[in-house]
Amino acid sequence: MRDQLKSILEEATKQLRNASTMEEQEELRVKFLGKKGELTKILRSMGSVGAEERKAIGKLANETREEIERIIAVRKEELKAVQQKARFNAEALDVTEPGRPPKVGVRHPITRTIDEMTRIFMNMGFSLVEGPEIETVFMNFDALNAGPNHPSRDMTDTFYISEDVLLRTQTSPVQARTLLAQKPPIRIISPGRVFRSDTPDATHSPVFHQVEGMVVGENVTMADLKGTLAEFARQMFGRDTKTKFRPHHFPFTEPSAEVDVSCFKCGGKGCRVCKGSGWIEILGCGMVHPDVLKVGKIDTEKYTGYAFGIGAERIAMLKYEVDDIRLFYENDERFLKQFR
Repeated sequence: MRDQLKSILEEATKQLRNASTMEEQEELRVKFLGKKGELTKILRSMGSVGAEERKAIGKLANETREEIERIIAVRKEELKAVQQKARFNAEALDVTEPGRPPKVGVRHPITRTIDEMTRIFMNMGFSLVEGPEIETVFMNFDALNAGPNHPSRDMTDTFYISEDVLLRTQTSPVQARTLLAQKPPIRIISPGRVFRSDTPDATHSPVFHQVEGMVVGENVTMADLKGTLAEFARQMFGRDTKTKFRPHHFPFTEPSAEVDVSCFKCGGKGCRVCKGSGWIEILGCGMVHPDVLKVGKIDTEKYTGYAFGIGAERIAMLKYEVDDIRLFYENDERFLKQFR
């Protein structure tokens, strides 16, 4: 039995020192020290040994167990160190290598355009006012002098949610809300998203953006409107930009006009951008109709005003020479990266 214990110790020492993983070491511990292990078998057969011999064998068996446990503990620490070193090597970070630069996005060209227009008008003393995208028929049409038979009220042009609620077709309802909420002097711009029942093509989208403005006060004239828009055009397209006002009709302004700017690409000589005319249409405007002012119970004998509306997509297409409005909404990174 002494020889058996000696053999078990030698074999356990050899196999434990050759164990290369924690799992393998645990299997060897069970093999030698477990309930059915080799050392346990020796201890269970002690009953066949004489009393005097049993004491000596028991002592030797305990010493064998302690030695095997010591070898296991030492080897366990060695394997931990090996595993830790391997993990450190696998997770090593060379701080001298150049890092991977993070991908930085860019502001969308529509956002850039709206921000630029907003900055120009706010530097002229305009205040920024926003309104809801879901509007009432009254605010979107009636308050803006668009009568019951106006073509824009047709379901083929407007997204109706119910008989009296719709998705706003313009940001002009913000002007009506402002007239109801405050008294002159008023000087506001209202950028935002609008909706119209248009079939998408190169120049039309059912969802687009507008920046509208309104000024109401004493002695406000068409000359003030022309001066404001001329300065806006110069700041937006260049100091040499000229403006041209053409008569038009809008239900909420009287008189009304459409505004052209001299082509910033060719300087008015005629090119592909201006289709050879030397001029580019950019917005509609006019003096606020008295019926619109009366919605806010404003004295039309004392106060007058002007208003204008600019399509942000149109300005962006002109400024960045984009020939299809749908490119703004397709989220193609190749297109958007050009505006970095």
